[in-house]
Amino acid sequence: MPPEPPPPAPRRRLRLSIGAGVVLALVVLSAAVGFGILRGQAAPVDSLPLSEAGATPGPTGELYVHVLGAVARPGLYVLDLDARLVDAVAAAGGTTDDADLTAVNLARVLADGEQIIVPTVGATADASGATAPGDDRIDLNTADQAALETLPRIGPALAERIITWRDENGRFASVDDLLAVPGIGEKLLAGIREAVRV
Repeated sequence: MPPEPPPPAPRRRLRLSIGAGVVLALVVLSAAVGFGILRGQAAPVDSLPLSEAGATPGPTGELYVHVLGAVARPGLYVLDLDARLVDAVAAAGGTTDDADLTAVNLARVLADGEQIIVPTVGATADASGATAPGDDRIDLNTADQAALETLPRIGPALAERIITWRDENGRFASVDDLLAVPGIGEKLLAGIREAVRV
């Protein structure tokens, strides 16, 4: 039997073209997938800004505080709403060498319009920042727990409540503000009124 003649040339070329096209399409597709994977690794999702990632923004705004006493640059400062006393002292250039840091609570949250007085060691400052010689009354805005416990009928629990109220509400504007502290009534206030000041 004579050998079969080879297929016509155009048909063979068509098969080769289809095969080459399929191989080329697979190469392009593989390259595109590989590039997409690399691109995904280069830009992780957690690199989005917090606002885009659904984070809740904190409080916005500002408050004004007047910093006096043993600080490098006394004056009026504008701080964030969630600022603490340490932020006000830092804004005023930090404390001087003779500052009495045991008389202030650096962790206390500030209130708008507040006046902060950082006393010097051994000095007692009044609301204007001036030293009050011979005044041995307890300052409700700067006294620590031990100092408050020296007052008549003020034990550790009440002293702690006074400090907690001060931390949560800001400075005492008057001695009468003590009535807002749980456990302090008119009678107890009358007994300590002459021994405290703001």
